[in-house]
Amino acid sequence: MSKQDSFWFKSLRWLQSKLVHTTVVPQDPFADLNLDLAKPMAYVMKTESVSDIAALAEVTRKFGLPCPYETLKVDDITVPRVVCLEGAKPLFGKRKSNKPFLSCFTSLLNLHQVNPELDIQLVPVSLYWGRTPGKEDDSMRAAVFERENPTWLRKFLMILFLGRDNFVQFSNAVSLRLMADEHGTDKAIAHKLSRVARVHFRRQRKVMTGPLLPNRQALFNELLRSETLKKAIKEEAAAKKIPEARAREMAEEYLDEIAAHYSDSLVRIAQRILTWLWNKLYKGINIKGAEQIRQLHHDGHEIVYVPCHRSHMDYLLLSYILYFQGMVPPHIAAGINLNFWPAGPIFRRGGAFFIRRSFNGNKLYTAVFREYLDQLFAKGYSVEYFTEGGRSRTGRLLSPKTGMLAMTVNSVLRGIERPVTLVPVYLGYDHVMEVATYHKELSGKKKQKESVWQVVGALRKLGNFGQGYVNFGEPVTLQNFLSEAAPNWREEVAADPEQKPSWLTPAVNTLANRVMTHINDAAAASAVTLTSLVLLSSEQNALERSQLERQLDLYLDLLKEVPYTQYISVAEGDGKQLLQQGLELNKFTVQEDALGDIISIDESIAVTMTYYRNNIIHLFMVPALLASCLVRQEQCSRAQMQAVLEDFYPLLQAELFMGKADVSAYADQLLDRFIVKGLVAEEADGFRVLEAGINPLALLAETMSETLQRYAIIFNLLAAHPGIERGDLERESHKLASRLGALHGITAPEFYDKKLYGIVSIKLKELGYLTKEDTRHDIERTRDYANQLLRPQVKQTIVDSVAAEQEA
Repeated sequence: MSKQDSFWFKSLRWLQSKLVHTTVVPQDPFADLNLDLAKPMAYVMKTESVSDIAALAEVTRKFGLPCPYETLKVDDITVPRVVCLEGAKPLFGKRKSNKPFLSCFTSLLNLHQVNPELDIQLVPVSLYWGRTPGKEDDSMRAAVFERENPTWLRKFLMILFLGRDNFVQFSNAVSLRLMADEHGTDKAIAHKLSRVARVHFRRQRKVMTGPLLPNRQALFNELLRSETLKKAIKEEAAAKKIPEARAREMAEEYLDEIAAHYSDSLVRIAQRILTWLWNKLYKGINIKGAEQIRQLHHDGHEIVYVPCHRSHMDYLLLSYILYFQGMVPPHIAAGINLNFWPAGPIFRRGGAFFIRRSFNGNKLYTAVFREYLDQLFAKGYSVEYFTEGGRSRTGRLLSPKTGMLAMTVNSVLRGIERPVTLVPVYLGYDHVMEVATYHKELSGKKKQKESVWQVVGALRKLGNFGQGYVNFGEPVTLQNFLSEAAPNWREEVAADPEQKPSWLTPAVNTLANRVMTHINDAAAASAVTLTSLVLLSSEQNALERSQLERQLDLYLDLLKEVPYTQYISVAEGDGKQLLQQGLELNKFTVQEDALGDIISIDESIAVTMTYYRNNIIHLFMVPALLASCLVRQEQCSRAQMQAVLEDFYPLLQAELFMGKADVSAYADQLLDRFIVKGLVAEEADGFRVLEAGINPLALLAETMSETLQRYAIIFNLLAAHPGIERGDLERESHKLASRLGALHGITAPEFYDKKLYGIVSIKLKELGYLTKEDTRHDIERTRDYANQLLRPQVKQTIVDSVAAEQEA
């Protein structure tokens, strides 16, 4: 009988199974890692431990991986399935020698010398009993519970008190065949492999637990001793004619108002509460792209998360997801409006630091905040902030606020050694709790101040919210971005650290737009967003069931066969399944008659549903523009459609943060897909629409109808009033939009959003339409394109309204 099969060891494993709850990182190792069950597999662990191997055995059984208790047999040679870098640490005395474990590495490598077809996968496995990072002034409690190399007595206490917070993390497999072919199979290579593994485990632990936590008062004292704050305190005292001691007290008060007070104990409690909450609210949280972010952490990047802002749930959801993806929850820049009791103290201990909406020329506050942010980066804490500044009320991304981005860039300019990487994050929901409130605010109702009563009121309304979505977009490493924006930035900053470079503000603006574009590049097309998109494009917001399902199938096909980017996620299933999901959430209504079911959006919530449509509308703007050309113009050629796209795409980019690198190639791929789906035929003189009756392309074209109407208003005004000022153009456009909406029943909030007309007018100025005299031909051409793509009655309203306005 083997040792692990003895009654004693079986009893210990049974007892441990009752005390331990294990979370696996990543949640689906086969999807995120390069594991291949067809190849032999061995596990590499840092320390020999009976309890660690027992926890691993439970996980491998669940996922169908080889059991760590089984030996690895290759031909006639048998070696252990688990290779440990260090022996178990006894209660007294020295740790066992690591020679037996080096011999295991050597044996595994030698097997590859004997058998040229062999390729054993080495899978590093890290185990964590709790995730307390420890403190800079470490306590006895941390010494007992959270040491990397515990004795069996400490391990027993850790299992007893932290067993419910056990994490098992798998890493990408290492091919021993590759190692043997490239480096040989001698003992020196085994030593090197052992050293590399030690570095790997050390980095993994830092990713999982984060840096040591400082004593809060000690941190304040350290910051107040910095030369930057000393100078700011002196300037404040001189400017306000107060003693320096009083100015120093003010600086400390600002720090106390701003600084987080992270508590790993609270985070452990919060994750249990949030697990209950998500299970109550959502049927699932869908995550895409977490592995690349985990790798950035492992490679030593300073991570700054920049998510879109849909709901107050955003703070909780992203931190929760990161915790269970094996990363430390970030320090979050939260608005000072959230610093109310009891939420404020809880958020602060969860890692929130509070920021005022406006610094109002308060130089001391600005200096304190910047120094605190620099310290977070210097100590290696990940940070999160919302570049939109506030929650979107329309479902579209808001224009970015550049303050926090500028401070982050300035921190890099002041000399952070590690790469600082911005990680855009798309957050989406099948149901946003505040969405009804948003539309009341858009209708003119005053925004309610956050309070404990709001929280209680929200909790009373908890129900089935469907799915949540967290997609990580393409990261932006700031050092690389700065080298792109200003190749000699390091030399410029070194020559004059106090001087603000002339290129900095334009670079930050470019960076902000890139971040927002990368957020939209990672959108989640879900059942609710897709169904809302289809129904809101139909007359009376209603369709026959089979037609709606066919339209959903078309959209799913376009997204999967001609993906917008590699970062988007698309709902699983077909149109029938997606519709059923939406109906289960009570987002849509079903009316039965003798000819079949009619699916519609109730008139009372039609405006609300535009919020969900707007989350993904950018994914369908190019397909919808092409569809508009196909159904509104006879025999439209590829060249003609590319010309229309060339005129309108810069405006779509500006207002929807679209970032297709080669939009012409993307358009060609979409047209080819239309042909494959049997919607159109390409002939010598252009495309011909094939399907008679209610054409799917006609419904797709309606997705862009309101946008084209706004562009038609703007370009008809530009053509009628050459040289019109930007402010006048915005005002007249908004006035005509209100008239058009009233006459044709347009209810979408963004159609009347003055800020949207401002964004378009700024882009028109950049393109030269408002500043150059030789653009009249371009304006008239774009006006004609827009007019041709409108329904005749809408076009006539715009033309007549512009003529009436001109006469007036």
